[in-house]
Amino acid sequence: MNAQRFLYAIDGISTFFGKAAAWLIIGLMALVCAEVFKRYILNMPTAWIFDASNMMYGTLFMLGGAYTLAQNGHVRGDFLYSSMPPRRQASLDIILYIVFFLPGIAALVYAGWDYAVVSWRIDEHSNVTADGPPVWQFKFMIPLAGALLLLQGAAEIARCVICLKTGAWPERLKDVSEIDVVEEQLAHSEYVDEDARKLAIEHAQSIEESARQRGLGGDVLK
Repeated sequence: MNAQRFLYAIDGISTFFGKAAAWLIIGLMALVCAEVFKRYILNMPTAWIFDASNMMYGTLFMLGGAYTLAQNGHVRGDFLYSSMPPRRQASLDIILYIVFFLPGIAALVYAGWDYAVVSWRIDEHSNVTADGPPVWQFKFMIPLAGALLLLQGAAEIARCVICLKTGAWPERLKDVSEIDVVEEQLAHSEYVDEDARKLAIEHAQSIEESARQRGLGGDVLK
């Protein structure tokens, strides 16, 4: 397995878990709607829905971390970073990953595993509401999310090493972005001719590219 296939493989794992967790949005929306209906229409609020919605949102948030890192989507102060050449960006990134990211996430996995195991052993239930649901399965998401971040972090460090050697950032696994939505909407529009559609797409692409000048390599289709 060459280096680029290794990067794609890890990006694929992070993307799989991120997209799988995204389905929780549907369950979360259903829970909230059901609670609103029961509380204000039937006057029969359900206490455990509050805990369940918190756990679903927390799971979505945690499992989406590695996916966001794979897409280089985490917020960064990039005013100076974006003006640096790729090798300088890679040098800064690899130092920050080794000094801050790896120790912090490793500590999260270590502490989170112990936290979850203790919760499982005592069959911990939520004490936020009366007769709260079990929470140990939610706490196991902490070490899982940390492990996924460590795996993706290894890929990011590998990207830094490749960039230091070649002077260019390696490609990332492409996912759906705003420009794809723009293209799809314009393709089905009855009021936009072909020339206007191409011009609008080119303009949207230039805006997206300007916003992504943070060291991303070129994207590759799945």
